[in-house]
Amino acid sequence: MAPNFTIERSLFASGFRTIAGVDEVGRGPLAGPVCAAAVILNPEAIPDGLDDSKKLTAKMRGVALDALDGVAQIGIGWASVAEIDEHNILRASHLAMVRAVYDLPVMPDVALIDGNMIPSDFPTKARPLVKGDSRSQSIAAASIVAKIKRDLVMWDLAQQYPGYGWDTNMGYPTPAHKIALEDLGVTPHHRRSFKPVHNILLQEKNLTR
Repeated sequence: MAPNFTIERSLFASGFRTIAGVDEVGRGPLAGPVCAAAVILNPEAIPDGLDDSKKLTAKMRGVALDALDGVAQIGIGWASVAEIDEHNILRASHLAMVRAVYDLPVMPDVALIDGNMIPSDFPTKARPLVKGDSRSQSIAAASIVAKIKRDLVMWDLAQQYPGYGWDTNMGYPTPAHKIALEDLGVTPHHRRSFKPVHNILLQEKNLTR
């Protein structure tokens, strides 16, 4: 079942005027930043094909983003590898979400957030929505935008650090990525707080003793 605009319309009926969908991409990878997007859809111009980004091909995501440009308001937020390692991946994801909302042209009256938590310092009213990218078109739009933006960053990093396959695995812990970690070592863009990376750093430290 594809996401729809039912929840948004119920919020409009309750008096809210601007509603943003918020989602993040990149909690699971061993490398690269977390990216979040916030999207305010125009209820009179909702593009076709909005769905959970994981259910769409790269081509379908690109078509959806092209359709969103010009009819939706979009904000992007990032949390760096250093912030992931300093805080933890959940807190870093929340930082990216907050930054995405602040990046919007206007502050929404309320935000629908994918998941079951609201960041503690969220700047506006919010409602968490479990599996929101499969239920809300606003969140689905945000998932598409965040996925495309992060993929572009990982593709660029793959050109700078060949051998890890980031242009295809986007930093996720595929078998080939783990083998590359063993063979090529840890880069500045790897998350040192993540166990597979941490373990390799421990091995290297032990070898140099």
